[in-house]
Amino acid sequence: MVKTIRFSVVLAALLTTAGAFAASSIELEPAHNDPGNINSLQRGARNFMNYCAGCHSAKYVRFNTLGRDLNLSEDQLIENLMFNAEQVFDTIQATMPLDDAARWFGSAPPDMSLMARARGTDYVYNFLRGFYLDPDSPTGVDNRVLEGTSMPNVLWELQGYQKAIFSEDDHGIEAFDRFEQVTPGTMSAEEFDEFARDTVNFLEYIGEPIRSTRRVLGVWVLMFLIVFLIIASMLKKQVWKDVT
Repeated sequence: MVKTIRFSVVLAALLTTAGAFAASSIELEPAHNDPGNINSLQRGARNFMNYCAGCHSAKYVRFNTLGRDLNLSEDQLIENLMFNAEQVFDTIQATMPLDDAARWFGSAPPDMSLMARARGTDYVYNFLRGFYLDPDSPTGVDNRVLEGTSMPNVLWELQGYQKAIFSEDDHGIEAFDRFEQVTPGTMSAEEFDEFARDTVNFLEYIGEPIRSTRRVLGVWVLMFLIVFLIIASMLKKQVWKDVT
């Protein structure tokens, strides 16, 4: 439960500064997530329910929809995802009461249904991976994506601690160069990147669960239009063949 609350605080930081991404010139590493990857979505759902759902809701998503889209049986939903829900048609609700969350964190943690659509998958992906040691910060860390963040690095057990290396550009302005690992976590760098990518993938999926269906439908519509165009062209030739 402690990990759930702490991880939720990190995700809540994504909404603390309106327009932070738009105003920033920072280069974001692409998330390269694939909402069509069912295994990744299943892992992302596990990450979300284990680390986020204690504080964050996803009120536009029902568990039976997850089961249908992620190829999970009702028993799998109940055993692995439905920790605070009673029925499979319930929506994903936060375990923590909003009043308590607002009192502890200063504001109620936001609903995560549209987070990836609002901020973009690259932003969320880089934020989760962007914490580095900063002795001048009250929390001992800062974030490359959201400088001055008050959020602690609650994923340090998985990621470990890293420091940011800065260098001056041609104009003498100090800019971020790279990260260097200081203390290893329980995951390798590749494993943690995959953890973040799966989580982001799930957040993108719940932002628009109908996307995969829409894409398939779009392919069929295009195929229909192509066939219709061929038939219409043949019919036109047949009708006008005797017209001089």
